Formats: sequence, structure tokens, C-alpha cells
Amino acid sequence: MKKNITVIGAGVIGVCCASWLQRDGHDVTIIDSGGPGEGCSRGNAGLMSPSTITPPALPGAWKNIPKWLLDPLGPLAVRPAYAPKLLPWLIGWLKATNEHRAREVAGALSSLHAQTFDNYAPLLAAAGGHDLIRRTGQLHISEQPGGALGSLLVRAFRDALAVNSEAISGDAIRELEPSIGPQFQSGLFFPDNGHSVDSFRLVQKLAGAFQHAGGRILRQRVTGFEIGPDGPRRLLTDQGPVEVEMLVIAAGAWSGRLAAQLKSRVPLEAERGYHLMLPNPGVTPRIPIVNRDRNFTITPMNDGVRLAGTAEFAGLDAPPNYARARVLYTHAKRTLPGISDAGATEWMGSRPSLPDGLPIIDRSPVFGNVYFAFGHAHFGLTEAPTTGRLIADMIAGRTPCIDPKPFTIDRFQ
Repeated sequence: MKKNITVIGAGVIGVCCASWLQRDGHDVTIIDSGGPGEGCSRGNAGLMSPSTITPPALPGAWKNIPKWLLDPLGPLAVRPAYAPKLLPWLIGWLKATNEHRAREVAGALSSLHAQTFDNYAPLLAAAGGHDLIRRTGQLHISEQPGGALGSLLVRAFRDALAVNSEAISGDAIRELEPSIGPQFQSGLFFPDNGHSVDSFRLVQKLAGAFQHAGGRILRQRVTGFEIGPDGPRRLLTDQGPVEVEMLVIAAGAWSGRLAAQLKSRVPLEAERGYHLMLPNPGVTPRIPIVNRDRNFTITPMNDGVRLAGTAEFAGLDAPPNYARARVLYTHAKRTLPGISDAGATEWMGSRPSLPDGLPIIDRSPVFGNVYFAFGHAHFGLTEAPTTGRLIADMIAGRTPCIDPKPFTIDRFQ
């Protein structure tokens, strides 16, 4: 049955949800205070990773927190004034760091990631965006022998889930990518992974195809809801009310505030990430590189090389600390000795992060006309097309493309 559906959020998650819903014949509107792709989609690392299944909360991971926080070049920072507010999220993360839960999360990530390229395919065909994706694989590296392979538990997860990967070491690393420094001793190549050469442009092209097919995009900031007998019937925005019949909340890190207004409180945090864009890098790797020692990525893109990573918890409203972006160049210079930061530009975005590392893709337990699609953390570009297809399946009442149970909201209720 044809429905009028409004998607709050014009990032890659919202645009993919809207596109899959439109393919089912619904009248779909996207609403966002910014244009398509202007949030996290504008500055993410560009990685598309169907083979990535490592849970962010692993047994023993808590032991690294003091070391990371004390290291000015480390991958994690927490603003002291924000630490008390982060405590509930951190407790949830600690609860997820047991082997049983980590195994469940790895399996859920595998199911959500496996169909990435298949579920992008029809959307890219409509948008003419195939040139924005490269399926050249990804290379993880470490200066430590065996360090790129991860823990024995992570290796067991990959084996159990039949992840396609190739361990390499020594000079074989530089045969695959000659620009890498000589001190790197271990590598792990994922041939089935890929990347976008312009993730911002990718979302814009998907949104353009959505509009060309009759979809609407409204540039308005949603501030609240007018609730009718069956759920939200109007959005309250900075430009007046907007009538709604059915609603999908896909507003990234801002989704928690909206969900709370709809009587669903979830432990969603803004995990701020930084990037440094190098337009004149001097050397450009052939494939994306993930430095496992420093937890950051080096991605070749149309406009240069993007260094991305780190995690900072400071809330949604704190100003950026661009020293976090500059740290990335220090790491990149050690990784690729020939790289240059001439003309570099900095960026910060807020990843929507839930404690167990899985998004919420579910119907509201309170209002039958509301669906949630948020919390994709570091994997938004990878998880977007399957999230969109799953939301469309739920609204259509058909057999879902993957098991939705791991992504339900009730795990936080």
C-alpha cells in the first residue's frame, strides 16, 4: 500500500532509506537542516567494508582506555567537563565487552555488512554513481609482528564468519603498497572491501536521483512533534509545521534527542571524528590503508588523500579541537614517509554511536507510525544501503533482507 513517508536526515542513511522506500512506490520526503550529505557523509573516511566484523567493544579493551587518554597522540579523547555525562554510555560499552556479546555483535555486523555492494547497486545505477566507488580492497598494517591480524578472538570471529582476508608480512606489504614505511611488519589484506573516492558527492548523486524520481527534500530544522491519537502527525520546524503520515528518524547523532521526544530514550553519543584532507599529498596509496597501531585510515580520493579517525567525546555542541586533526598527519608521516600536508584542510563530524556498536533499525515501541534508523557509528557508508532496504522491508511487512533482531531498540529499554 502506498504511503506518505517522511525521513528526518539527509545523510547517507536517510538518503538510502528514502531511496529504497521510493522504490517501493511510496511518496517520500527528506527533511534536514542541511543539504544532502553535509553532515558526517561529507567527511567520513570513505571506507566500504563488507568484510569488517570486529566489534568496537571487545573483552579486555577497557585496559587500553587509560593509555589512550594519557597519550596526546592517542586515538581517544574525552573532554573533562563531559566525562560525567558520558558515564552511562561507558557503562553500556563495558557491559558489551564480554566474549558472548562480542560474538553476537560480530555476527550482526557480518549480516549488515555482507550485502553492502549488492544493495548499493540499484541505487547507484539510478544515480549514475558507479564511478564514485572503487572495489580495490583495504590493507590493515602494524609495526608489530602479527599486529595487523588482531587478537586471537577477533581471528576466531573472522574464521567463523568466513571473512576473506590474506595475511602478509615484511616486504610483501610494500609490494602491495610501495609508499608504506619499512618499519611495518604485518599486514592483513581484505580483497572484498572498497571505498568511495568522494562520499559527499556519492550522497549528493543518490539524493539527486531520488529527487528526479519525484522525491522531495526540505531544508528545515525539526524541533519537535505534534502528537495525534495514532502518533506524530506534524513536525515542528524552524519554518512552520509539516504534516506527516509515517516517519523514519535517520538524523545521525541528533537522532537521540528526537527519539527522546517520542518517548524512546537511548544511549546515543556523538563520537566526534576528525579528518585532514591533503590535496597535494606527494604520494597517493593505491588502496586505503588502516593503521592498526594508531587506529586511523589513509584513503585515496578524487581530491587528494584523506586521513581520518580518532574518537572524541565532548557532546554535540562543543566547538571542534582541530589539534585532533593535525595529530593524524603526525601518524601519516610515519606511515607514508613521502607524504606532504601542503594545503591541508581540517574537518570534524559527529558519529552517532551506541555502546554495543550496532545501530537501531526498528519500529518505535511507542508509536506505530515511527521507525528508527540511527547509531551507525564508524560504519555508516557501509551499512546505509542494507539499512535502507531493511527499513523498506519492515514498512512493507515482507520478509526482511536480514535478521532484524540484533538491531532492535528493546536491547536498551
